[in-house]
Amino acid sequence: MICQNPGMKNPGSRGAAFLLLALATLFWAGNWVLGRALRDDFEPAALNFWRWLIAVLALSPVAVPRLRGQLGVIRRDAGLLLALSFLGVALFQWMIYAGLKTTTAVNAVLINSSFPAFMLLCSWAIERERGTRRQIAGMLISLAGILVIMARGDAASIVRLEFHTGDALILLAMPVWGLYSVLLKRRPPELDGIAFLFVISLAGTVLILPAFALEAWHSPPRWPGPAGVAAVLYVGLAASVAAFICWNRGVAIVGANAAGFTLHLLPAFGTLLAIAFLGESFHLYHAAGIATVLAGVAVATRTPNGAARTD
Repeated sequence: MICQNPGMKNPGSRGAAFLLLALATLFWAGNWVLGRALRDDFEPAALNFWRWLIAVLALSPVAVPRLRGQLGVIRRDAGLLLALSFLGVALFQWMIYAGLKTTTAVNAVLINSSFPAFMLLCSWAIERERGTRRQIAGMLISLAGILVIMARGDAASIVRLEFHTGDALILLAMPVWGLYSVLLKRRPPELDGIAFLFVISLAGTVLILPAFALEAWHSPPRWPGPAGVAAVLYVGLAASVAAFICWNRGVAIVGANAAGFTLHLLPAFGTLLAIAFLGESFHLYHAAGIATVLAGVAVATRTPNGAARTD
């Protein structure tokens, strides 16, 4: 999914690359905040359906010509592509939007920062990549930080295992994204980034349809106002298409390892956007929780010689 071009080293291009990477994380953070803002206007499956339908329509003029002669590849890897579509497009995004109906955007983006620890766990489960003591310690530290955020600073809630449903859904979404990320390593190399994104977006949109129809049957959808339409266009164009393009262009210049560190901007951007546009508050337990989570990520993803790794 991500290409690398280590030959491009001039400072100007690297500076522009990190700007593109930061922009991608900003677009993704905006998706989380809008998912919370639109909780009364769209049901989770509906918002997810319109997001990816818009992305498919936007990608099709560029992606369809690239798929000529690739139908054999798609048939060969149909099972894998369907799994990636289900996990990354249909299930993960539905869980995020469903979780954001009952938890704050600040809580959600901070819990999301624990993903690297779940990535290590999923790599062990699928690829049998054995975790080191450092990685296991980092995962446990991150888990402690997640519990602080989910308990909203109330230690008694941890003892009673009383957590908000939305927080639990966001947390359960992390291993789903971890499974997607591990399986992503097996994607067919014959499909370039745009073609691959189009295929899984199209398949994911089809997979979302039954849940969308069931939601519509139980609760007939309402046509949103201009602000709602603009927000859906944002999640379909900016958070899905533009973010992907910015991310790939940035990674092509600086490499995946260096780019991985910019993902830690997402909770920062998401928190600032939630405070600015949703009026949410940032509490001391948020600070304690995110500091603990990031400490765990740092421990888990740092090699003994001090070199960082984000694979």
